[in-house]
Amino acid sequence: MALAMTGRMTLAESIGPLEGREAQTKNVLLVAVGIVLLTVAAQIKLPVPPSPVAVNLGTFAVLTIGAAYGPRLGLTTILLYMAIGALGFDIFQSSTAEMNGVSYMMGTTGGYLVGYVLAVGAMGLLARRGWDRSPVKMVGAMLIGNAVIYLPGLAWLAVLIAGGMHQPEVYSSVFNQTLAWGALPFLVGDAMKLALAALLVPAAWKLLGRK
Repeated sequence: MALAMTGRMTLAESIGPLEGREAQTKNVLLVAVGIVLLTVAAQIKLPVPPSPVAVNLGTFAVLTIGAAYGPRLGLTTILLYMAIGALGFDIFQSSTAEMNGVSYMMGTTGGYLVGYVLAVGAMGLLARRGWDRSPVKMVGAMLIGNAVIYLPGLAWLAVLIAGGMHQPEVYSSVFNQTLAWGALPFLVGDAMKLALAALLVPAAWKLLGRK
C-alpha cells in the first residue's frame, strides 16, 4: 500500500517478500552485501597524479546501490558503511593503519564521502520515479548523482587546498588546483562508469520482467 503512495518499487523491493520477518531478513542481507560491494569497489583503484584522490569503482557502486535499493535501504547501507569506516576499519579507498577512521574522513576525500551519502538518497528518489528502468533516464540520474558527489567533494578539497595545500608555482589559483586534483582526472572514468550503470540497471529490470 505504501509503495503506491511513495512511488514505484525498486529492484530490491521487487525481489522477494515485502513484509514480515522474511522481508527483514532480506533487507539485512542486502545491506550486508551492499557494504561488501562498497568496500571491494573502493579497493579497486588507480592513482591519477597529481591528484591525491585515486580513481576507483566507489562511485559506480554508490550510484548503482542507490538506484537498486531505493532511498531508505540505500541510505541505511551507505550510512552503516560510513559508520564502520569511522570506527577505523580499513574500508575506504586509501585508508591505512596510520590514516583511518574520522581522521581519514576529514582528509582530501572527505567531501566525496559526504557526496556518496547524498547521491544514494538522490538516486533512490529518482528510482522511485522510475528513472532506473530506462537507459536514457538512467543516464540522467547518473549525471545528477555524479554532480551531487562532486559538489561537496570539490568544495571540501578547495578548503583544504586554500588552508595550506595550494601550490602557486604550479597552479595559478585554488580553483584551478581544485579542478586539477578533484575533477579533471576522473571525467573519462566517470563517463565509462555512467554508461555501464545506465545499461546494467535497466537490463536487470528487463530480465526481472521476463521472469
